[in-house]
Amino acid sequence: MMTAVEIHVVPGIPEIKPGDDLAAIIGDCLERSGLGLCDGDVVTSAHKVVSKAEGQIVRLADVTPSNEALDYAERLAKDARKVEVVLRESVRVVKAFRHPGQNEGTMICEHRLGLISANAAVDESNTGEEGAVILLPEDPDASAARIREGLERRFGVSIGVMLTDTFGRPWRLGQVNIAIGL
Repeated sequence: MMTAVEIHVVPGIPEIKPGDDLAAIIGDCLERSGLGLCDGDVVTSAHKVVSKAEGQIVRLADVTPSNEALDYAERLAKDARKVEVVLRESVRVVKAFRHPGQNEGTMICEHRLGLISANAAVDESNTGEEGAVILLPEDPDASAARIREGLERRFGVSIGVMLTDTFGRPWRLGQVNIAIGL
């Protein structure tokens, strides 16, 4: 038996701010668009909206780099404050390098959650404010569970929720999304 897969984008998700209730926002957008949820559906979200709702935003102006961060920053031509945040999120730096011609070097780190990624998944894009970085959720599985519980209560269904992040992988061109929370 072949099972069909349908993929829908939830329209109308606003810019997310710390303290936002993602289950309520997603539910409202689903209802406004005429979409609902059925038993067995899986809702996926980039971790960034969850991180923003949970306040996992660090303003670089509030960060004082350690000597270790200053050393890496000098070798890699990186902002020492961002390097400090990367080090705080890491249990170890697996490799740090700068290829000739690169503007900025790369730090491959083991994140406190066990993920191996560039810059311990510390991200400067789409933060909503200048001079800030976004971290992964403290506990992505718990974050996904909270969203799932809210949506299940609202729609009376049994669903899954998956949080993702984009990672580069060795010997692959481009990026892949991986599940970081279920």
